Amino acid sequence: MLFDTHTHLDSSNFNEDRDQVIARAVEQGVTRMVNIGFNRETIPTTMALAEKYDFIYAAVGWHPVDAITMKPEDIDWIAKLTEHEKVVAIGEIGLDYHWDTSPKDVQHRVFREQIGLARELKMPIIIHNREAHEDVIRILREEKAHEVGGIMHSFSGSWETAKMCLDMGFYLSFGGPVTFKNAKQPKEVLVKVPNDRLLVETDSPYLTPHPFRGKRNESAYVRLVAEVAAELKGMEFEEFCRMTTQNAMTCFDIA
Repeated sequence: MLFDTHTHLDSSNFNEDRDQVIARAVEQGVTRMVNIGFNRETIPTTMALAEKYDFIYAAVGWHPVDAITMKPEDIDWIAKLTEHEKVVAIGEIGLDYHWDTSPKDVQHRVFREQIGLARELKMPIIIHNREAHEDVIRILREEKAHEVGGIMHSFSGSWETAKMCLDMGFYLSFGGPVTFKNAKQPKEVLVKVPNDRLLVETDSPYLTPHPFRGKRNESAYVRLVAEVAAELKGMEFEEFCRMTTQNAMTCFDIA
């Protein structure tokens, strides 16, 4: 029983075999997934997937890379979509200082607006953080994100950063990079994360785990992430799967 807490199955990378990709995930024991709609194009395709498959849920939000494209009416659109029974979080939202597509001040404004919406709606948030640890933590604190909590997606920070996120009530989610042989810091952090705050994900079609690194990722490969994580934690695989699935269901308030 596995829960892929972050995937992009609506990506054009899956246009030729999407149904088969989803079937392979189910065959590998993936019983639930959250697909991420992060801009004007992917939110509708994410909602369509969630409506087609009972075991696929949706998160809707505005990605920092696309922050400059967000219009005032889009925040109202996101708010309306959260009324749908399959929408379980607002995300992925946050900051990305790697890709120079949206000015930092615009990213900050859009990030703050969506945290405010999440607090108003009492919904968890899914955080994208790339090369922006200090500002992400600062804004989460200033906007009182601890009132809703959520997930630090594909966590890549230090244990010091992890502790600050945990103190605000966030779960830490790990994906393919934790399986890489040279991934010393993610492995060390994962071991220290309390069991009840740990999640796994794929971020497919990106961040493919070993031994398929460099190829297209898919939700079935969350099993590879869980196998490595369970070993690092010194846990039986089945126990680890049950634990992280229950964590995800608690985070997303899924009965």
